[in-house]
Amino acid sequence: MTASAPITQDVMTLPRKLPEGPINLVGLTRDGMRDTLIAQGTPVKQAKMRVGQIWQWIYEKGVRDFDSMTNLAKAYRTELAERFVIEIPEVVSKQVSLDGTRKYLVRIQGGHEVETVYIPEEGRGTLCVSSQVGCTLTCSFCHTGTQKLVRNLTAGEIIGQLLVARDDLGEWPEIGARNTESRLLSNVVLMGMGEPLYNFDNVRDAMKIAMDPEGISLSRRRITLSTSGVVPEIAKTAEEIGCLLAVSFHATTDEVRDKLVPINKKWNIAELLAALRAYPKLSNSERITFEYVMLKDVNDSDADARRLVKLISGIPAKINLIPFNEWPGSPYQRSDWDRIQAFSEIVYKAGYASPIRTPRGEDIMAACGQLKSATERARKSRAQIQAEAGL
Repeated sequence: MTASAPITQDVMTLPRKLPEGPINLVGLTRDGMRDTLIAQGTPVKQAKMRVGQIWQWIYEKGVRDFDSMTNLAKAYRTELAERFVIEIPEVVSKQVSLDGTRKYLVRIQGGHEVETVYIPEEGRGTLCVSSQVGCTLTCSFCHTGTQKLVRNLTAGEIIGQLLVARDDLGEWPEIGARNTESRLLSNVVLMGMGEPLYNFDNVRDAMKIAMDPEGISLSRRRITLSTSGVVPEIAKTAEEIGCLLAVSFHATTDEVRDKLVPINKKWNIAELLAALRAYPKLSNSERITFEYVMLKDVNDSDADARRLVKLISGIPAKINLIPFNEWPGSPYQRSDWDRIQAFSEIVYKAGYASPIRTPRGEDIMAACGQLKSATERARKSRAQIQAEAGL
């Protein structure tokens, strides 16, 4: 695996020693795999066909063993096994919530750990994927934000989380059997640890692999990328990935958003909304989702609800209201249920869908805003966290 390049001055992928020995094929784009195979001795005229064959074994069948790739000559399989590996993140632990939510703690290169969450729903299943080890944004209501950024994930480590979940769900078809349309893992949300737009290239490559029709074959409209507002990268999401967009909004004034989502100090609400109004894929059929965590006596008043609908006026959108998921040392409380419903009613009457997200996996700390790798779980005091949040 190779280290990803810096995306902005705010975050860098820390330099890492390149691995010696076999090359991992997981996470390479089709072009990248072709170039790698050629560099390792595959004839140029055969490379495109070999990529197609290997690609289907890895991403359609879930095979990790070159010997099982029976449409490749035995001698070629031996050569592949000598030069390459098919490796995904190691599952350190799995927790299953009372509501069926599964949280995986997975170990990646360098011994770092990230969390991935699978949320089963009727007729679908959503995987919440991490893009960084830790996070640079320090959003004060988010548990992940109390963990310092370590590094960006590679494309292989990002797509590897999908492969881990499909392994656990037993969703790979039997070799030789026809694939079916039913999916336990039908949707992906880039809402786990980290800011995806600070790791754009690796996120893009991983999602291109997920969308490839000869592999995992997820529709682009089954993938949602959530950003806290990295304005210069927003348009690229539509242009280079094509997935749906969600925005961690959470406040209706710059004063409050500066505390909740500190990136607002760099790109404020007006700049963020201008970028969203210019979003290339914006339409009534591809609305932007505004995520809004409900924090008691912070951002949950009727006045906030009215400001919210005024701010987003003219943007095809829906507003996901998220009851705050508490974590140890958190400086906030969840808004009362009556208050959340009143807020939702104001938004709904203004013409916007305003579903209240049902908290999932709270008993295993797998709910929105609760992810934090176990190796970094040293808990700060409530006073420390409040001071850092400017409360």
